[in-house]
Amino acid sequence: MTAPIRLYRHPLSGHAHRAQLMLSLLDLPHTLVDVDLAAGAHKQPEYLAKNPMGQVPVIEDAGFTLADSNAILVYLASRYDPEGRWYPDPPRLRGEIQRWLSLAAGELKAGPADARLVTVFGARLDHERALATGHRVLAVVEDRLADHRALVGAGFTVADVALYSYIAHAPEGGISLDGYPHIRRWLAAIERLPGFVPMRRTAAGLFAEAAS
Repeated sequence: MTAPIRLYRHPLSGHAHRAQLMLSLLDLPHTLVDVDLAAGAHKQPEYLAKNPMGQVPVIEDAGFTLADSNAILVYLASRYDPEGRWYPDPPRLRGEIQRWLSLAAGELKAGPADARLVTVFGARLDHERALATGHRVLAVVEDRLADHRALVGAGFTVADVALYSYIAHAPEGGISLDGYPHIRRWLAAIERLPGFVPMRRTAAGLFAEAAS
């Protein structure tokens, strides 16, 4: 029997949650290995041998090691989804998917992800800039979803998985989703998918204000 895929992650990392969500949506046996970022476990030689950048997530699959959350999404969908639902083959669709993966690695990181780094982890980043970038990103996604069920094609793809975690948790960084009804519908639809697993929510940002 093939050993389960090992996912090295931090439970509050949206990047790691992308990989975990993809594994679960594909119903792939996997083992979660928590990396203690606060203790610097990601900077130790053993972990740097898996990812020289010292970041989560990393997967190990039958002797193959891969870092980078978006690369992991594409790999898992390409290898374990023979029907091509999550990473459809037509070049036009893959080109559109890559557009959203690039946004996830760029503006989404600089917006909702960085805003959340400030409020959840105390990162010394420009929070106001991250908030402004976050709302620009959400406006683009909202416009796309105004007349689309998913970001690319007729069904959900790795593009949706790549954007889900940080958008769903944007309020933790202080970014309200109240003005984005199409995004809220999209999030709810993803959360109804068989195999969906949530990321742990923190009492930070707008969630902290609601609890006070």
